[in-house]
Amino acid sequence: MYQEILAFALATSGWVLVSSTLPTDYWKVSSLDGTVITTATYWSNLWKTCVTDSTGVSNCKDFPSMLALDGYIQACRGLMIAAVCLGFFGTVFALVGMKCTKIGGSDKSKARIACFAGVNFILSGLCSLSACSLYAHRITSDFFNPMFVAQKYELGAALFIGWSGSVLCILGGGVFCFSVADCKKSQTNYVYKGAASHSHVPSYQRGRGQSVSQRPPPEYSSSSRAPNFDKNVYV
Repeated sequence: MYQEILAFALATSGWVLVSSTLPTDYWKVSSLDGTVITTATYWSNLWKTCVTDSTGVSNCKDFPSMLALDGYIQACRGLMIAAVCLGFFGTVFALVGMKCTKIGGSDKSKARIACFAGVNFILSGLCSLSACSLYAHRITSDFFNPMFVAQKYELGAALFIGWSGSVLCILGGGVFCFSVADCKKSQTNYVYKGAASHSHVPSYQRGRGQSVSQRPPPEYSSSSRAPNFDKNVYV
């Protein structure tokens, strides 16, 4: 139960960080420093591109068309939305499948639901990690390309938040899966030991209150004929 609570805390924290990354402004940032007065900061995310002057006034421009965007931005949008949705369903399934909750049915059903929640959290972390890594790869490729003459950007704070949230989601989902596997292993060992301790006494014999040790021993004949068994002996 404590492992599941730790996993839920890690995975939920990671999902919150991943969800907050999607609308965050600074996915990539670039600053132009001239004099003390004229300083402009260019930044962009998955939805718009903006410029902020030294007075703090920002001028933003939304991306006009989704189909006219670069392929990596469309891929990052899809991956981040998938990460948020998977994390949401993972949180719901985790609440149902945890041992400390009173919903979810039997222990076997709750274990399956908790394992499914762990898989959702892992997939959510992988989607967010892929989106942030793809976006960062495009930024670094343009920055170190000597033939690229347009505005060059650097990694923004949103990417680091997304990476940290992805790691937390993957860790939480992994702990969920391992906790369910340990629980199943312990239950299997318990059932095996319990089954070995039962005596093989027929139900009708136990009903009459006679144990195995109370049966009279069989009487064998000294002749060559087949032995004569007592009438209370059973095979």
